[in-house]
Amino acid sequence: MTGGVRLRPLTVVEEGDEALVGDPATGTFVSMPAVGGVVISALLRGASEEEAAAEAEAFAGEPVDLPSFVAALAELGFLDDRPDGDRPDGDRPGDDRPGDDRPGGDRPDVERQAVRTAPIQMRRWMAGVSRRVARPFFGRAAWACYLALALFCLAVFVAAPSLFPSPAQDAFLFDDVGLSVLLLMPFVLVSTALHEGGHWLAARAIGLRSRFGVDRRMMLLVLETDLSQLWTVPRRLRYGPLLGGIAVDVVVLSLLLAARLLIRQGVWSPAPAVDATLAVWVFVKLAGLLWQCMVFLRTDLYAVLVNALGCRDLWRVKTLMLRQAFGRLTPAQKAELVAAGPADVRAGRWFRWVWLAGFAGVLAWFVFFVLPVVVAALAWTADRLVLGPFEPRFWYALLCAALLLGPYVLALFLAVREHVRR
Repeated sequence: MTGGVRLRPLTVVEEGDEALVGDPATGTFVSMPAVGGVVISALLRGASEEEAAAEAEAFAGEPVDLPSFVAALAELGFLDDRPDGDRPDGDRPGDDRPGDDRPGGDRPDVERQAVRTAPIQMRRWMAGVSRRVARPFFGRAAWACYLALALFCLAVFVAAPSLFPSPAQDAFLFDDVGLSVLLLMPFVLVSTALHEGGHWLAARAIGLRSRFGVDRRMMLLVLETDLSQLWTVPRRLRYGPLLGGIAVDVVVLSLLLAARLLIRQGVWSPAPAVDATLAVWVFVKLAGLLWQCMVFLRTDLYAVLVNALGCRDLWRVKTLMLRQAFGRLTPAQKAELVAAGPADVRAGRWFRWVWLAGFAGVLAWFVFFVLPVVVAALAWTADRLVLGPFEPRFWYALLCAALLLGPYVLALFLAVREHVRR
């Protein structure tokens, strides 16, 4: 063996007996034995194949089949196969690591597209805010404030139960149900954008990039932030970006409740429309926060759970173990389960039943927060559709119903498309 192996700008994170190796530009990450991380780290430093093999042998205590390992890296797309003339000056492996504040650290990779993690998704990673600007919002003092605000929200709901939202009333800003529905959708979109922006800003606080997409959770359409690049940093640094959305939700909810509390105490006397608007926002934010608490879905707290338990693919292992429990495991799936990580298997033993029971939780959430709004809107729509297509109110009601039900129809479409692709 002579010469060196040119790798893409890979990252290597040591995690016990394993190394997590990946290409941040494409969002491709794999777990491998620690000796693989030793080889890749050596190659990233510019070591020759002989030097990398020697380091690996010293680490493992036995010879390493480096050619086979390099061939595996090629299959993963981790080799830099660009001609020398196509590599810009300074474009060496390791120059564009996430978390690096040097100029060029957020330069998009134009050679390969990022792996798609949602049916509808941005193609490139997004930066925009420097690590220095974002960091104060997610330091220890900031998290202490977020915790205090969360406790404040709980205290307000306990001390003033009337401020807890009543969806059948608080979701509608005006007596005109149609107009209220038209306004509710922008409220939901802005609320969701603030939440996802929290993830993005928290990722920037540790120097990572992210991107936004649209996916579904069961029968609901959701916006999501792709935080794949969290795998490039140690586990303890991942909690901030994972909880960044909830932190923003807590701040907004506490401000809304404080304003409503001032109105209830007579300290502030705004127009009734202002209090009604605040009530809509409280309803929207609380619904979103409680949704994120459903660990049996791929929500923020599920991601926190996976990170805390050291799992790699708990969602897939959960599915395999459920099939095993009901006698529907194929030979190929059995082999896949045998090869699963120990942490995933340990967690999967109980998480599969949590996931099953979670259907009741989702149904309860849907019945309390969504169903009253949908029923009221559909009843209002039906009263106007009977007027016929020659009446302007017919088309107005149809438009409002389409805006309200559109996300659910799109979620159903994505579910069908996912099933067909499988």
